[in-house]
Amino acid sequence: MSNDLPDASTVLATEQVTKQVSSPEGTLTILADVSFAVERGDSVAIVGPSGAGKSTLLALLAGLDLPTSGRIWLDGKDLSALDEDGRAQVRAASVGFVFQSFHLVPSLNALENVMLPLELAGDASPRQSALSILEEVGLKERTGHYPAQLSGGEKQRVAIARAFATEPAVLFADEPTGNLDAKTGDNIVDIMFELNKNSSTTLILVTHDRTLAERCDREISLDAGKLVADTGGAG
Repeated sequence: MSNDLPDASTVLATEQVTKQVSSPEGTLTILADVSFAVERGDSVAIVGPSGAGKSTLLALLAGLDLPTSGRIWLDGKDLSALDEDGRAQVRAASVGFVFQSFHLVPSLNALENVMLPLELAGDASPRQSALSILEEVGLKERTGHYPAQLSGGEKQRVAIARAFATEPAVLFADEPTGNLDAKTGDNIVDIMFELNKNSSTTLILVTHDRTLAERCDREISLDAGKLVADTGGAG
């Protein structure tokens, strides 16, 4: 990858990324020399046993944390060269998040939760944009409901609508089906891949769900902080 930015078709790239933390036992290496590149519009599952470094890698890829060494590019920006404000600007412009625990604002209804990132991004008609994507995820009749009035599956659909609303370059999802029953989880996965197909948003998923991982274009396997496999999925 040298010192140059990756080419335009690459939305995400890592070069020899290592993450170490101090512990009472000494320096602990969570990730070691991880390198890969992801094309725009791809879907990638990050898999591996607990403690393999998956969530740490996701945080680094999204610019929520910095590696101890190595470099990460997100949507053409070298995250390692930016301060926290600069990384926050890249996240606001290029990133969506879906978490296992939804992270909806309890005092806002479904429509307002989805409008929030659109308003922050300066969308000219945030209400109409939010209504449109809520209809796309099957929540047209639930826009005025608050998170406490929604089922787990409905909350996750609101979270997905919010994440996709700004048409981010990359959507990061950390165990997006982890708190859902199998049928609801399948429904959520269908929605995510449908939105991925209809936009140029790249999906990066951390998951223990084999069915979900196999639906991705590619699987990146971690074990003890090392990238041990990088394979194509069902596609």
